[in-house]
Amino acid sequence: MAGWTPGRWARGLAVGTIACAGLPPMFLSAHADTLDGALVLAYQNNPTLNSQRASVRATDEGVPQALSGYRPRVTFNGTVGSQYTDSTTRSATLGATYTQLSGNMTPSSLGVTATQTLYNGFQTANRTRQAESQVQAARETLRVTEQAVLLSAVTAYMNLLRDTAILDLQRRNVEVLQEQLRQTRDRFNVGEVTRTDVAQSESRLAAGRSQVLSAEAIYKASVATYRQVIGVEPGKLAAGSPVDRFSPRDLTSSIGVATATHPQVTTAEYNLDAALQQVKVAEGALYPTLSVQGNVQQAYESSLLQLRTFNASVIGQLTVPIYQGGAEYSLIRQAKETMGQRRLDLDTARDQVRQNVVQSWGQLDAAKANIEATQAQVQASEIALNGVREEARVGQRTTLDVLNAQQELVNARVSLVSAQRDRVVASFTLLAAVGRLSPQILGLRVPTYDSGVHYHQVRDTWAGVRTPDGR
Repeated sequence: MAGWTPGRWARGLAVGTIACAGLPPMFLSAHADTLDGALVLAYQNNPTLNSQRASVRATDEGVPQALSGYRPRVTFNGTVGSQYTDSTTRSATLGATYTQLSGNMTPSSLGVTATQTLYNGFQTANRTRQAESQVQAARETLRVTEQAVLLSAVTAYMNLLRDTAILDLQRRNVEVLQEQLRQTRDRFNVGEVTRTDVAQSESRLAAGRSQVLSAEAIYKASVATYRQVIGVEPGKLAAGSPVDRFSPRDLTSSIGVATATHPQVTTAEYNLDAALQQVKVAEGALYPTLSVQGNVQQAYESSLLQLRTFNASVIGQLTVPIYQGGAEYSLIRQAKETMGQRRLDLDTARDQVRQNVVQSWGQLDAAKANIEATQAQVQASEIALNGVREEARVGQRTTLDVLNAQQELVNARVSLVSAQRDRVVASFTLLAAVGRLSPQILGLRVPTYDSGVHYHQVRDTWAGVRTPDGR
């Protein structure tokens, strides 16, 4: 084992690859893919997020659909055809006098009908409020999706960073084991160790190669996940940094912020508002309906003697429902039950958000403590390996003791790499649990998607089938 320094490669890897997770971005490589850059790509390209944005735009159309109840309905009708008539009539005043008419004619008519609802039990107003609540709920659902996508991007990025470092650790471990086996064989040839020592070294080398293959499989899976979430193939990844500065300073404040502003809670609140409006819409079916209808009709050749006819009318219509089988009452009861369900959903959302905050806070505290513990474990393992090596050199330790100490050091460094990954992911998880994981809070250099643009583009549109871009 002469000339071999056990901590040389392991120490350099931990410091150069993962341990810089706490460094500010200015210290990261300018040529590497950064965590912020990956989040920007996910925010722009992730299909799940873009699908939810399209869902919000579709929900926007519910408002102009509801507003259409305030607007008149105009229809045009026209008819044209060919008709043959042959009729014989007898005069009642002139005795037995008969008159015969026969001939071909082309009857046609043109007409326009306009109907305007004046009162319908406030159903149009309530449907409009309901549609607006649904739009707000859809926007909050989009925030939930944004948080989930950004958190998935962070997880995919840090998983790939971790698995890259672990793969490098395992490969370097194989190199060390190969050198260990070579030196053990040399010592066996001069009679310092037995054949058992050589076999132990060979066994440990085979196990190390197996661990490399497992690490490669995990690494390839992480690359595929990165490609799925971020949307591009990964390059050389720079270390990520925690985002503790964006979260509240204590658990109580975190719970208060989350239960008040988390998008899951606000989504439930808007769904409750929409359910309340649905009750009012259902009750509106019991009120009278008042409408006015105007009609203009021009007819040609409606008979052999009548060449042209023009009609114009304005009619007011009042409809008072008395009893229509009881369906309206059932709909009212159903809407009230749904409203009660939405109120319970709001309580459930608040409880779920609170539980997530408490859990995320505990995970973050554990991750911070775990880094300190694993760093101490690595330092102790390095000292132990150096001591075992020296003791083995004077015959107080066996080759197996050296191999075990080497494996303990590798395991400690793998644990440190995983702990540093967990530290970063836990900080983002807490930020998502509080409801603050967004491009604006993170300060990402990317144009944010504004749901209000498409809403205002379509809200007061009276006609047209062109789909606005909405971005």
